[in-house]
Amino acid sequence: MRVGVVGLGYVGLSVAVAAARSGHEVRGSDKKSSVIDSLKAGESHIEGISDEDIKGYLASGSEFSDHVDSLRDCQLIVIAVPTPLGHDRKPDLELLIKASKSVAAVAKPSTLIVNESTSFPGTLRNVIAPIIGPDKLFAAAPERIDPGNQSWRISNTPRLIGGLTPEASELASKFYLSFCDSIELVSSPEVAETAKLFENTFRQVNIALVNELAQICEVFAIPTYEVLKAAATKPFGFMKFLPSLGVGGHCIPVDPSYLSFAASELGVDARFIALANSINLGMPEYVVSRIEKIAGNLQNKKIEIAGISYKPEIADVRESPALELIKILRAKGAEVTWHDPVVSEWSGERSSPLTNPEIGIIVSPHKEIDFSPWRANDVRVLDVSIANDLGWPKLL
Repeated sequence: MRVGVVGLGYVGLSVAVAAARSGHEVRGSDKKSSVIDSLKAGESHIEGISDEDIKGYLASGSEFSDHVDSLRDCQLIVIAVPTPLGHDRKPDLELLIKASKSVAAVAKPSTLIVNESTSFPGTLRNVIAPIIGPDKLFAAAPERIDPGNQSWRISNTPRLIGGLTPEASELASKFYLSFCDSIELVSSPEVAETAKLFENTFRQVNIALVNELAQICEVFAIPTYEVLKAAATKPFGFMKFLPSLGVGGHCIPVDPSYLSFAASELGVDARFIALANSINLGMPEYVVSRIEKIAGNLQNKKIEIAGISYKPEIADVRESPALELIKILRAKGAEVTWHDPVVSEWSGERSSPLTNPEIGIIVSPHKEIDFSPWRANDVRVLDVSIANDLGWPKLL
């Protein structure tokens, strides 16, 4: 099958490579010429997809292009573009709408259009389909990729599929079964769209709950991690989450807001989601208050942060709570630098080596980080990362 993929970020490129590997002829499209140039040179820009994967893709006869015209003869087109939040923390579908208009210009009648971009229920039916036109087939197959996860990949993570028609569902199922071990066919696109949002809302709410527990334990002078370890001995009815600086990446901080927005449009007040967002967004401020209790006034204090990406081994800084932590610390007068070997540059700043600060804060402890300067200088270190035990006191 000739397959087109619109958007070659971590979702689209993963689909393109997997589809090409399974024998499909793939046309990958992205508006960023720099991304296309590097891919044509056999260089990957996404963690988890190697240069060898890209070279194999090209060797199979599949292609990359920054022109959507390359998708004109495709029998199936996957849309995989970002769906972020705007400055008002409401859904921003601008890129999805632009992608849909581009597809409308090239898709032939009976082409199957599959949306992998995460959005609120009804997006495929009420936004994408009207833009692209009534003579196409449509299905939703929301992405479930966890960047950097070596255990759960695109092949062995079950895929949800919901078509606007039985024919669309059948064709989409056939396509995804060519490179996914299993699929779960649902009754409508809205079920698939809502399930994707709820998966990450579940995580957002439980992370907020354990972050609130950490604050309660601090007041009672009870060790949070010991409480969680004890609770986790219960063999049923409990799922262990760990406290952290907050949530980051494209999914967990964003998806719940898409769900609550859709609910509010119909007059439903999603109170749990609003509270979870509030708690997690407030964690950097809380962490700074804890640091002030330990270290006193932060004016002119030299502070180094280890890892600013939203999780270890990933270069993605989208919604990373480390960025808000830096802003708050600097607003308090602290002299803040950061070290991150996988990010290297953010907001015009470059990663600085670890030295001998007054305070060191661990956010994302990448394996590449060498903490020996801190150890050699007996730096006061506060660890706000998830689960990694590097021998320094956990602040949460």
